[in-house]
Amino acid sequence: MASSTPQNLLDGRTAVITGAAQGIGFEIARCFVDAGARVVLGDLNLDAASAAADKLGGPEVARAVRCNVTDAGEMDTLLADAVDSFGSLDVMVNNAGITRDATMRTMSEEDFDLVVSVHLKGTWNGTRKAAAIMREAKRGAIVNISSLSGKVGMVGQTNYSAAKAGIVGMSKAAAKEMAHHGVRVNAIQPGLIRSAMTEAMPQKAWDQKMAEIPMQRAGEVDEVASVALFLASDMSSYMTGTVLEVTGGRFM
Repeated sequence: MASSTPQNLLDGRTAVITGAAQGIGFEIARCFVDAGARVVLGDLNLDAASAAADKLGGPEVARAVRCNVTDAGEMDTLLADAVDSFGSLDVMVNNAGITRDATMRTMSEEDFDLVVSVHLKGTWNGTRKAAAIMREAKRGAIVNISSLSGKVGMVGQTNYSAAKAGIVGMSKAAAKEMAHHGVRVNAIQPGLIRSAMTEAMPQKAWDQKMAEIPMQRAGEVDEVASVALFLASDMSSYMTGTVLEVTGGRFM
């Protein structure tokens, strides 16, 4: 749906994207490469991340690193790979996430902890570790992927909605801490985006969500990626601590 990627917006820059083997994360990586960036794809599934990196042009422009974002040491390794391989860390996209949907009555404590850990602690690890490197360079852009679920709360997602709302608060707090160091921190809240995950939804649930969207269609992954590119680039140079909704107008 979105137009082709503007050339050269990220020329000479290095970006790290977590959860980048598929879906929105992979599309962000592809969009960044098209804009001139070199990318490091962090993912729990190294085989899938390696295949994704090959699709993007191989080791000259895209590298794959296995990373469990809840582990600060593995996050250090991921970011060090970017700096060692490509010479800098200019953009960090914290996208990795999982769902374990269930009503509060049936949700296990483990599934609550796991979702909060991957989304919220994972994004915290990525934000704080990237910020520590970027402040030395006195520049950098961090883009955190929240969700519309973090704005309105969704049935069966007390864990996911809590984590995604937390990412907004964390991004704003980090933006205030890092602004005078030249590091910007912004968040994106996608709505219903067509992906393998959402297409597995029961038809009834899909139809219900579609009825809530003024633009009357689901979003495509490239429509999230182009907003991530905007926040990663100098086009948004005077923006920090913002939350951009990519929702087709759902729940305005």
